[in-house]
Amino acid sequence: MQNTEIENKQKIDFLAIGDIVTDAFIKLQDAETYCDLDKEGCKLCMRFGDKVPYESVTVCHAVGNSANASVAAAKLGLHSSLLAVVGNDAEGQVCLETLKNNKVDTTYINTDLNLPTNYHYVLWYGTDRTILIKHAEYARSMPNNLPEIGWVYLSSLGQNTESFHHEIAQYVASHPETKLAFQPGTFQMSLGTEKLKALYENTEIFFCNKQEAEKILNQKENLPNTGIADIKNLIQKLHELGPKKVVMTDGINGLYASDGQNIYSLPMYPDIAPPVERTGAGDATSSTIVSAMAIGKTFEEALLYGPINGMNVVQHIGAQAGLLPLSKIEDYLQNAPAEYKLTKI
Repeated sequence: MQNTEIENKQKIDFLAIGDIVTDAFIKLQDAETYCDLDKEGCKLCMRFGDKVPYESVTVCHAVGNSANASVAAAKLGLHSSLLAVVGNDAEGQVCLETLKNNKVDTTYINTDLNLPTNYHYVLWYGTDRTILIKHAEYARSMPNNLPEIGWVYLSSLGQNTESFHHEIAQYVASHPETKLAFQPGTFQMSLGTEKLKALYENTEIFFCNKQEAEKILNQKENLPNTGIADIKNLIQKLHELGPKKVVMTDGINGLYASDGQNIYSLPMYPDIAPPVERTGAGDATSSTIVSAMAIGKTFEEALLYGPINGMNVVQHIGAQAGLLPLSKIEDYLQNAPAEYKLTKI
């Protein structure tokens, strides 16, 4: 592992931690989807043992949950940095340059001399996608000489990172000036809440969707939906894990959020046009809420900012092309329809 010498001691407003990937979006034209009656459990189907034509390929560099979040924060005017690893290859160099061009501080991105940069294949059909993923098992640790940090934003990491999660939790616990936002990825959810107990207990704000909440809490799938009572139950149980604030998205129903005292609902911001594809909408929503809080917005105010960025991201291919600057989000907010408001439930 090649370590970078840290010289810049300027305060970091937003430090994202997670994996960097390159996504190759393969737009399919000869496929079908099969779903359950409730439109859940959908499967993407193509002919097996045949040559299947595709429409186009679009390559997006320096993406992934945390990389997307770091770019969103930088576009909103924060000193945004990313703690991650790339390979010593052409893809790694392109990822670094892409982040720099997006005003993200790459000081804390190390280069692994032996393992390749993560490269994922996105099977894009209609407005949704299935992603073929493989995360390199890089060595990781928290740097010893970090400057003051306002927010740590933790999301998807690979499978060899359990001890690294404990380091992050210990760092946040010993730095009360630093707040933690946690948006778990697949591996983090599979670890279970007990192994990440210290991380949950030191989380200021937690993000997931409704299906992920059920998985994290080991709720049985396909139970009858009891509406708002079900939402309140999930949020309360997430709070019991330790997070002070919880934001849970629920598809076309928008999001639900709790500060531990009040639970709010917020509808989706209306689409300005039919979505192109949905990659990164959740990252944009979550990271924008945290970024808005980092610039001094209250929790309730920040909640209104997130879905606007998510709405615009789905108008583009990939997770970053549609990310908005602060002024544009505030324009959309000023012109929001009357129904776009927080409601206590």
